[in-house]
Amino acid sequence: MKKFFRNNGLSIVVLLIFSGCLVAQIFTGFRVHNSELKEKGAAPIGLSNYLHSGHFIETTFENWESEFLQMGMFVVLSAFLYQKGSSESKDPDEGTEETSAVKNKEAVPWPVRKGGFVLLLYKYSLSIVFALLFLLSFALHFYGSLQDYNEEQLLDGNAGSGAIAYLTNTRFWFESFQNWQSEFLAVFSVVVLSIFLRHKGSPQSKKITDPDSKTGE
Repeated sequence: MKKFFRNNGLSIVVLLIFSGCLVAQIFTGFRVHNSELKEKGAAPIGLSNYLHSGHFIETTFENWESEFLQMGMFVVLSAFLYQKGSSESKDPDEGTEETSAVKNKEAVPWPVRKGGFVLLLYKYSLSIVFALLFLLSFALHFYGSLQDYNEEQLLDGNAGSGAIAYLTNTRFWFESFQNWQSEFLAVFSVVVLSIFLRHKGSPQSKKITDPDSKTGE
């Protein structure tokens, strides 16, 4: 068990932090939403109903959407674009060959041994999964945002919106772009700052003795 936690500590701790933040979001969002309902003269809802509400779905998945977009785009862009000196970039002066001979063929992942179409999918599986997660999150964000918008319109005595019409609503796109821009700013920051700054022991950082011009770990 001790070895298990040592080997998986990073993912376990990050998952625990995520879970704690999600629980905190649920309870704070629940209170905020009921406060907004009260201001409009509507009855508050229970926690279980809140978890199915447009308010919760929209606020959750608009953030997940931007995270998966950020990571997926970074994976794709870093495959063929470079930043000299960054620990997050491949070195443009070195080759990218990945087809060197493997001594122990049983140790390689099974799609590599399988070859063909399976290998082709495996070669781009990381970006494919990120793209699917982004599209799923985008769809759920749209659904939640539409539900939340229509609920607000109903409480104000106005007519709601259909799904097609809501696609042109600037509110929905504002929710997306305000998150997308911050994610790409974060990527830009880590790419550029890792040229000049260090964090001892982190694989995201170059060694403290490395010159700023060194690219990659």
